[in-house]
Amino acid sequence: MRSSAVVPLVLSIAAFILSMLCLFAGSKQGFMEDYAIVTLNTSQIGRNVFNDSESTSSGNPVTNWIHNITNSIESELNDDIGTFARDLGLHDWYSAHILDYCEGYFTPAAVPNATVTKSDIDKNITHCSNRTAFFHFDPSKTLQTELDNSGVGINLTSLDWPDAINDGIKTARVAQKAVFILYCLAAGLLLICALAALVGIFLTGRLTACVNMLLCTLAFFAILIASALATTVAVKVANVVNQHGKDIGVSASKGGRFMALTWVATVLALLDCAVWAVECCVGRRRKTYAKAQYGEFGGVERK
Repeated sequence: MRSSAVVPLVLSIAAFILSMLCLFAGSKQGFMEDYAIVTLNTSQIGRNVFNDSESTSSGNPVTNWIHNITNSIESELNDDIGTFARDLGLHDWYSAHILDYCEGYFTPAAVPNATVTKSDIDKNITHCSNRTAFFHFDPSKTLQTELDNSGVGINLTSLDWPDAINDGIKTARVAQKAVFILYCLAAGLLLICALAALVGIFLTGRLTACVNMLLCTLAFFAILIASALATTVAVKVANVVNQHGKDIGVSASKGGRFMALTWVATVLALLDCAVWAVECCVGRRRKTYAKAQYGEFGGVERK
C-alpha cells in the first residue's frame, strides 16, 4: 500500500468541496450569501436627484415625485438618505453569484449615523433569483424591473444611470458564463483526482503516480483559470461601477470571501500536484536503487 497517497486524497477532496461551494454559494436564500463575486450597493441611489430637487423644480419625474411626498417622509429622507432607494421600490443591495443573484436591505440603517456605526449594519436577505446555468447578472435590467413594479413612474434614465456601467458589465458577460463552465470542469476533475488517489493507495507503481499527477495538473489549471477569471470579473465590475456610479450614489465591492475561498481551492490543487510529482520522482529513485542493489532480475543471475 502507498500510505503517502492519503495526503493527495485529502487535498483533492478538500479542493473539490471548496470548488463546489464557490459554484453554489448564494444559490438559495441564506446559503453563503456573503460569498458573492460582487455586491452592488444602491442604498444611496438618487441622492443627486434629491439634492437637486431641494434647489430647483423641473419636469423630471423624480424631482416632481420628491416634491409631492409628505413632509414626514421628506424629513426622514434628510435624516437617512438610505431609505430613498426603498421609497423608489428598490433594494439596498444586490449580490451576484455564479448561479443567481440575491437582494435585500441593510439593517438597522443603510448608512452609519449618530446611533448606528458601520459595524452595526447587517445585510438582511429578502430574495434570491432562481438558479440558472450560465447566469449573467444585469443590474440595470433588475433595477428597472423593480422601478416598474413600484409604480412610482420613473426609470433609470430619470436617476441619471450611466451608460458606461451597462457597457462595462456587458463586456464581462462572456467571462461570467465561462466562469460557470470552468468551475464545473474543475469540480469534476478534482473529484476524479480524489478517486484516482484512492486507487493510488493500493497501486504503488510509478505509473499510477504519474497518471494522478497528470489528472491533478489538469484540475489545477481548470481551478486556476476559473479563479483568475472570477477575480478579473469582480475587479472589473467593481471598478466600473465605482468610477461611473459615484455621482448617483451607487457603489460596488468585490467579494473578498469568495476570492479567499476560490484561491484556497487553487492552492490545495497545486499542493496535490506537488505531492504526486514527488511520488513520481521517489518511485523512479526507488526503481534505480533496486536495480543497483539487486540487478535487473531482482538479484538472480541471468544464465
